[in-house]
Amino acid sequence: MVNKTQKQITFLMVYSGMLTVALILTIAWVIVKDPDTQFNEITVERINVVESNGDLKLVISNSQRQHSGIINGKALPQRDRQPGLIFFNAVGDECGGLVYDGNDNEAGLVLSVDQFRDDQVMQLRYVEDTKRKTRTYGLQFWEYPKENTYDQREQAFEAVKAISDKNEQREAILKMKAQGLLPEDRMFVGKKMNSDVGLFINDSTGRPRIRIYVDSENSPRIEILDEAGNIVSKN
Repeated sequence: MVNKTQKQITFLMVYSGMLTVALILTIAWVIVKDPDTQFNEITVERINVVESNGDLKLVISNSQRQHSGIINGKALPQRDRQPGLIFFNAVGDECGGLVYDGNDNEAGLVLSVDQFRDDQVMQLRYVEDTKRKTRTYGLQFWEYPKENTYDQREQAFEAVKAISDKNEQREAILKMKAQGLLPEDRMFVGKKMNSDVGLFINDSTGRPRIRIYVDSENSPRIEILDEAGNIVSKN
């Protein structure tokens, strides 16, 4: 009786093992036969899109799991970022993205294009103060006076954060601008917070020089400004 029971147990163990192997082979065959899997719907917190060698190309994420970014091959410190898409180029740096959010205080959506090895130089953006019901939207351009200054700029910002006196902070920021470390606002096309709608062009130092717009009173304006900001010609 004992021998018979032992034989039955051995048979069941062999049988279950064969079933397990058969199941694994069946799953492997399905994967090899049809590597593309289709879903009608998936719910995730983050998706990483990579090349065949594992290089990161795109992150689609909620705010809690959003990628902090990479510039000059260095991962940026963890920081609060909105949900959306973050793009990465062939050298592994962040090169732009699309982020969005909205609440009772503010709302917005921004599509950014980054300069190689640096921060953003172009944005298609919408920003709203949802409490005051004021908003701006349009296409914004920036320019960096000097090349390859990202690391130097970030070090300078860290030094500014350590300054407690507000006046000294402003002086430090002005010094950064004089050193060409800050981006200059070059052009905006769209609607401003004050409801002016038009084309606004600045010179290489960020000073307004040309304004072609319709103001909040629906009056069309064309203004040429000198370096001091005085209107020298208008229509």
